Amino acid sequence: MKQSTLAKGTILLTVTTLFSKFIGSLFRIPLQNIAGDEVFGIFSMVYPIYMVALILSVAGIPLAISKLIAEANDRNDLIAIHKIHTTGKRLAILFGFLSFIIILFFSDVLAALLGGSQTKLALLVVSSTLLIAPYMAVYRGYFQGFGNMQPTSISQVIEQLIRVNLMILLAFFLVSKGYSDEKIAGWMMLGSFFGAACSLLYLIKVFYRNKPIKPSKSHYSLSVWWVSSIKILKLSIPIAFGAITMALLHFVDALTIPSGLRTIGFSPSEINYSFGLYSRGTALIQITTVLASAMILPLIPELTKKRLTQSRQNITQTITQPQLFIRLTAWPAAFMITVLALPINLSLFTDINGSFMLATIGFSSVFTSFAILGTGILQGINLAKEAAWIIMISVFLKAALNLYFIQNFGVEGAAVATLLIYMLIVAMNTYILFQNKIGIIHFKQHLLIIFSAFIVAMIIYLPTLALPIDKLSRFSAFFYVCLAIIIGSILYTFLLFLFKIINFKTISSLLYKTRRKS
Repeated sequence: MKQSTLAKGTILLTVTTLFSKFIGSLFRIPLQNIAGDEVFGIFSMVYPIYMVALILSVAGIPLAISKLIAEANDRNDLIAIHKIHTTGKRLAILFGFLSFIIILFFSDVLAALLGGSQTKLALLVVSSTLLIAPYMAVYRGYFQGFGNMQPTSISQVIEQLIRVNLMILLAFFLVSKGYSDEKIAGWMMLGSFFGAACSLLYLIKVFYRNKPIKPSKSHYSLSVWWVSSIKILKLSIPIAFGAITMALLHFVDALTIPSGLRTIGFSPSEINYSFGLYSRGTALIQITTVLASAMILPLIPELTKKRLTQSRQNITQTITQPQLFIRLTAWPAAFMITVLALPINLSLFTDINGSFMLATIGFSSVFTSFAILGTGILQGINLAKEAAWIIMISVFLKAALNLYFIQNFGVEGAAVATLLIYMLIVAMNTYILFQNKIGIIHFKQHLLIIFSAFIVAMIIYLPTLALPIDKLSRFSAFFYVCLAIIIGSILYTFLLFLFKIINFKTISSLLYKTRRKS
């Protein structure tokens, strides 16, 4: 019964995480439609700064606390549970406060590195969320330690729905009142603060409603805090590196793209607008890579368990299904975005400006998905240090490539740099896996998947050559994209069966394995 309840809770957590990530990525489209590319550019420059600080403050702490509490609960050690939870809360307050103070203290410097003074208000408002979010994460870890995934799942949905809806409503209100781009981008960030606050209040309510553990003798001192903190940090820091990959690369974009554009003579408003155009592509990447991000959640603990108890062959078999699933879905998505960039841009973002960047970044989404999956696999098989080194190398190279390509090709060069860097991450991840004799490439199968996706993309692309895309209405462009995706999906599935890449047994196996991992 306990195993069944835990499995159901894990499925619920995976589904709600997938939903939250999808909503959090999708809302960028109406935000751009309502507020325009300059406000969207400010948002897209500021948010990576906040996300890096948030991930460093939060990522890994819930999982670390849940693991330590689960172990203590198995021993029925109530005092240990109390110490872990108390230490976690104090760490969260400390990290959140320090992160907020650092951003507050360096806000002028950060704003100058970004688009200019227009970004300062947004940076300060969104960073106030750091005073709440880490504390909230500890409560999520506490419940997960007892195998109760429901509070975490519900709190994620509460946080995301309030954040997204409030940001869109504030943007709409501020635009209608004629506020400046700086104030629109700044005050709409209050959505993040209130989303986290409402989620925390819900978790605290559930915590006290469930009568928290209060041991009669729980001598808590500075030495206890120190020892417990080291235990939590040892577990959480490697997890944080895995979670920070995309956020760090977006952080690099937020710093180097404005700097590069400034050196070639762009004004602050032109920088904000250009970054807004660039961010159309990154918004699509976040939507298309949601599946890979969600698959990592159950995969990492499963790989960790198998690493300790089973052979490399069994580990390879475990990662084969997720790899195949990502190949089957990521390649057609990347090709579709590339060949349909013009109508997608028009239908989602109101015009066709920046379509080259959208196509280039859209194509890089396949490598982004592989990079996320590969980094998660390295973490799961105890190669977190190698994964961290790959991330850090990629961050420095991305900064250098951004500055070089922007100097020579403008903001479009940053899109090319994004594609090259994610390809490099995939190559390095694959090399490390093969060094450790883990992973099966299946070259013929993979090439046939790519070939099938490419053939379908070319068939879908041909009609766009005859269509005056820039003359179409947004509705017509959206209808064309939907029709192209439906026809492309049918053709792609047919080719997969024709080349014997999949059959009905493969499909049922994939679905079954996915359910089991969830």
